[in-house]
Amino acid sequence: MIMQKVLLYYKFAPIKDPESVKLWQKALCRELNLKGRIIIADHGINGTVGGDIEDLKAYVKETKSFAPFKGTVFKWSEGSREDFPKLSVKVRPEIVSFKAQEDIKVDQNGIIGGGKHLKPKQVHELVKSRKDVIFFDGRNAYEGQVGKFKDAVIPDVGYTRDFKQELAKPKYDEMKKKPVVTYCTGGIRCEVLSMLMKKQGFEEVYQIDGGIVKYGEEYGDDGLWEGSLYVFDRRMGMKFSDRGKDIGECTHCKNKTSNFENCANLACNKLVLVCKDCANKDLCKECLKNKNLQTVK
Repeated sequence: MIMQKVLLYYKFAPIKDPESVKLWQKALCRELNLKGRIIIADHGINGTVGGDIEDLKAYVKETKSFAPFKGTVFKWSEGSREDFPKLSVKVRPEIVSFKAQEDIKVDQNGIIGGGKHLKPKQVHELVKSRKDVIFFDGRNAYEGQVGKFKDAVIPDVGYTRDFKQELAKPKYDEMKKKPVVTYCTGGIRCEVLSMLMKKQGFEEVYQIDGGIVKYGEEYGDDGLWEGSLYVFDRRMGMKFSDRGKDIGECTHCKNKTSNFENCANLACNKLVLVCKDCANKDLCKECLKNKNLQTVK
């Protein structure tokens, strides 16, 4: 039986011709029968692809052969080609959408002005040596509902593009002189987030090298992480071990769950946390109150 995996990666680097890179990446993925999502901009690449292990190894080798992508760190995750409905390769203004294109400056070493990278072990050392460390979630708020670092700050943002405005709020002023460790799925959002935080006056900003994925590989459920990791494919979530706990609360009965479903109202389609006992109530609270739904799955 042929083994399959999922690759997650990103690289901040100057790209002179993003359209040419798009055509090359699309042809390469088709040749290797990979599916997934790849975004390219003039400041880098951000991708998640799934397929057979040997094909993924060939993809890594070929992608690294392009000078700007030399040194790209590829993270292996459980999954397969079928976790993605299709192959999507696009050129966008940003490889992660903070709506901060004018703030992002890169060179061959990566993004300029970001936070200091910490390996998972260094995160533990920092927490042990400093009693005022704050974990800061760099993801959308709903992702933090099912998994987070212990006592983390979960900003009230529905989309990544909301962070720039959120960071300017006075409620974060007391944090600006404390050590802040940002985290996100694979690290890419924290590259930009930590830079924006420093621009807002945060004095000591860190980011977990490789994000939650890398931390989970090293510590699983035996460290500072708790719950499930939300992922943007058909799995919608993953745990690092069979000891992983459900910390999310069912929208309807408050039972613990990590299961997200799309609201059954096609006009809404919000993500809803629903436990197995309430699986027949896959509507968000707002739509449950509406007795005149026009279109329901």
